Amino acid sequence: MKMKYFWVFALMIIGALPVMKAQNVQSDFDWQARFDRLYDEAAMRYHFESVQPKDVVAWQKALLGELKQSLGVTQIEKSLADFKPYGKFLNREELDDFIRERWIIWTEPDVPLPCVILRPKNIKGKTPLVITPHGHNANTELYAGVCINANDSALIRDGERDIAVQAVKEGYITISPTTRGFGNTRHPREISSKEGHSCRTLLVNDLLVGRTPIGDRVWDMMKLIDYALESLPVDGKNIIMTGTSGGGTTTLFASAVDPRITISAPSAYFCTFKGSIGTIIHCECNYIPGILNLGEMSDIAGLIAPRPFHAITGIKDDIFPIEETRKAFGELKQIYKAFGAEKDCQLFEGQGGHRYYKAGVWKFVKAHLK
Repeated sequence: MKMKYFWVFALMIIGALPVMKAQNVQSDFDWQARFDRLYDEAAMRYHFESVQPKDVVAWQKALLGELKQSLGVTQIEKSLADFKPYGKFLNREELDDFIRERWIIWTEPDVPLPCVILRPKNIKGKTPLVITPHGHNANTELYAGVCINANDSALIRDGERDIAVQAVKEGYITISPTTRGFGNTRHPREISSKEGHSCRTLLVNDLLVGRTPIGDRVWDMMKLIDYALESLPVDGKNIIMTGTSGGGTTTLFASAVDPRITISAPSAYFCTFKGSIGTIIHCECNYIPGILNLGEMSDIAGLIAPRPFHAITGIKDDIFPIEETRKAFGELKQIYKAFGAEKDCQLFEGQGGHRYYKAGVWKFVKAHLK
């Protein structure tokens, strides 16, 4: 009988061991340590720190090819090689300082993109073009000065987010497009449930076919430039892009991919990947598979060099930390230095949080117009 109880007791202990072990393993799991290791092991094949100045152009060419592939832009270019964007006029408002028009511009055969075009009054000859992609705004016409509630008015008053209006008042023809995945370009499911955007839906479907939301939005900007050069009285030597938050994302990547963008001013975005979207919760649309195997955000922005680049940030931005932004800017300055263009790479630090700072933009733009 004693032996019988011994084996019962022994089996109970043995049976409990895996549970005890699993609990210990679970309690020891350190997410951040694991992510730090993965980030440290990322290939960073095109990180600029080891590039010689004489090789900078070859470095840009190699990185650009791989970036376009990762974004899905190369795939879109192949599938839509013969596609030309076209537009449909909707309506027109004449305001005190400018004219506001609503258009639909097809950037793919099945992508009708709503856009607001702002025109200065009394245009003579061709003017610079400004494109202002927006971020995660439910109101896709906010940049064009259209307010639908008190919150919109506060975003303009306190965050200076009427960016397209600012541009047209500077004398520039401005296109304020709906960011793909927002407004009327949301999935019917998100429209029905009144979700503000369809970024996750866009991401998961894009990934299945080798595309990304950032790549889609970069393509949209490229096609808007095509359309503007063909249909609007704009000066192709002066094409400026600026937007805040998600609009800053689109600005940076579009400027890296399309050399026709002559001045780039992303707001509330330029930082490090590791220190922002890698450690802080962000929308799914920010992510590109394997981007750290290519390099950091400073390397992507380095594709813009030596074209003028002006990053705008707030020292209290809690999702793009200022320390990480300064680190990225220091790395980017080295790339501009290799081109002898340090003065054309600047960082404006506003005293607030995650918002737009017009004081850091239009003087820089005017000084760098060709």
